[in-house]
Amino acid sequence: MKKATSKNLTSFEDHLKKQYGKRGSEKRERYEQEFEAFKLGVLIQEMREKQNLTQEQLAQKCGTTKSYISRIENNASDIRLSTLMRIVKEGLGGHLLLTVAF
Repeated sequence: MKKATSKNLTSFEDHLKKQYGKRGSEKRERYEQEFEAFKLGVLIQEMREKQNLTQEQLAQKCGTTKSYISRIENNASDIRLSTLMRIVKEGLGGHLLLTVAF
Protein backbone atom coordinates (compact mmCIF):
# COMPACT_ATOMS: atom_id res chain seq x y z
CA MET A 1 0.00 0.00 0.00
CA LYS A 2 1.40 3.35 -1.02
CA LYS A 3 1.60 6.21 1.49
CA ALA A 4 -0.42 9.25 0.63
CA THR A 5 1.59 12.45 0.80
CA SER A 6 0.45 16.00 0.49
CA LYS A 7 2.49 19.05 -0.32
CA ASN A 8 -0.20 21.15 1.39
CA LEU A 9 0.70 19.91 4.88
CA THR A 10 2.25 22.42 7.25
CA SER A 11 4.18 21.51 10.37
CA PHE A 12 2.86 22.79 13.67
CA GLU A 13 6.04 24.83 14.14
CA ASP A 14 5.54 26.48 10.73
CA HIS A 15 1.93 27.20 11.66
CA LEU A 16 3.05 28.85 14.92
CA LYS A 17 5.64 30.93 13.07
CA LYS A 18 2.98 32.12 10.63
CA GLN A 19 0.42 32.91 13.34
CA TYR A 20 2.67 34.19 16.15
CA GLY A 21 6.10 34.84 14.68
CA LYS A 22 9.47 33.28 15.38
CA ARG A 23 10.51 32.12 18.82
CA GLY A 24 11.68 35.11 20.81
CA SER A 25 9.27 37.56 19.24
CA GLU A 26 6.92 39.34 21.64
CA LYS A 27 3.78 37.84 20.13
CA ARG A 28 5.21 34.31 20.13
CA GLU A 29 6.46 34.60 23.73
CA ARG A 30 3.03 35.77 24.86
CA TYR A 31 1.45 32.78 23.09
CA GLU A 32 3.94 30.36 24.67
CA GLN A 33 3.32 31.79 28.15
CA GLU A 34 -0.45 31.62 27.76
CA PHE A 35 -0.24 28.07 26.45
CA GLU A 36 1.78 26.98 29.50
CA ALA A 37 -0.84 28.55 31.79
CA PHE A 38 -3.56 26.73 29.84
CA LYS A 39 -1.74 23.40 30.22
CA LEU A 40 -1.35 23.98 33.95
CA GLY A 41 -5.08 24.59 34.33
CA VAL A 42 -5.89 21.43 32.38
CA LEU A 43 -3.46 19.37 34.48
CA ILE A 44 -5.00 20.59 37.73
CA GLN A 45 -8.50 19.89 36.43
CA GLU A 46 -7.54 16.39 35.26
CA MET A 47 -5.88 15.53 38.59
CA ARG A 48 -8.87 16.90 40.52
CA GLU A 49 -11.37 14.92 38.44
CA LYS A 50 -9.24 11.76 38.67
CA GLN A 51 -9.61 12.01 42.45
CA ASN A 52 -13.36 12.67 42.14
CA LEU A 53 -13.01 16.08 43.80
CA THR A 54 -15.21 19.04 43.06
CA GLN A 55 -13.64 22.47 42.73
CA GLU A 56 -15.17 23.31 46.11
CA GLN A 57 -13.62 20.25 47.77
CA LEU A 58 -10.20 20.99 46.30
CA ALA A 59 -10.44 24.61 47.40
CA GLN A 60 -11.29 23.58 50.97
CA LYS A 61 -8.39 21.12 51.11
CA CYS A 62 -5.83 23.73 50.12
CA GLY A 63 -7.32 26.84 51.73
CA THR A 64 -8.55 28.78 48.75
CA THR A 65 -11.89 29.43 47.06
CA LYS A 66 -13.87 27.52 44.45
CA SER A 67 -13.85 30.57 42.18
CA TYR A 68 -10.04 30.72 42.33
CA ILE A 69 -9.74 27.03 41.39
CA SER A 70 -12.20 27.65 38.55
CA ARG A 71 -10.20 30.64 37.28
CA ILE A 72 -6.99 28.58 37.30
CA GLU A 73 -8.63 25.69 35.45
CA ASN A 74 -10.08 28.08 32.88
CA ASN A 75 -6.83 29.97 32.35
CA ALA A 76 -8.33 33.18 33.69
CA SER A 77 -5.93 33.76 36.56
CA ASP A 78 -2.20 33.84 37.11
CA ILE A 79 -1.13 31.55 39.92
CA ARG A 80 1.58 32.13 42.47
CA LEU A 81 4.13 29.36 42.88
CA SER A 82 3.34 29.03 46.60
CA THR A 83 -0.35 28.61 45.81
CA LEU A 84 0.38 26.06 43.08
CA MET A 85 2.54 24.10 45.50
CA ARG A 86 -0.24 24.13 48.11
CA ILE A 87 -2.86 22.98 45.56
CA VAL A 88 -0.67 20.14 44.35
CA LYS A 89 0.59 19.00 47.76
CA GLU A 90 -2.29 19.66 50.15
CA GLY A 91 -5.19 19.60 47.73
CA LEU A 92 -4.17 16.82 45.39
CA GLY A 93 -1.60 14.91 47.46
CA GLY A 94 1.07 15.24 44.78
CA HIS A 95 4.56 16.64 44.36
CA LEU A 96 5.43 19.56 42.13
CA LEU A 97 8.42 19.07 39.84
CA LEU A 98 9.72 22.03 37.84
CA THR A 99 11.94 22.09 34.79
CA VAL A 100 13.67 25.05 33.23
CA ALA A 101 14.46 24.79 29.55
CA PHE A 102 16.57 27.07 27.37
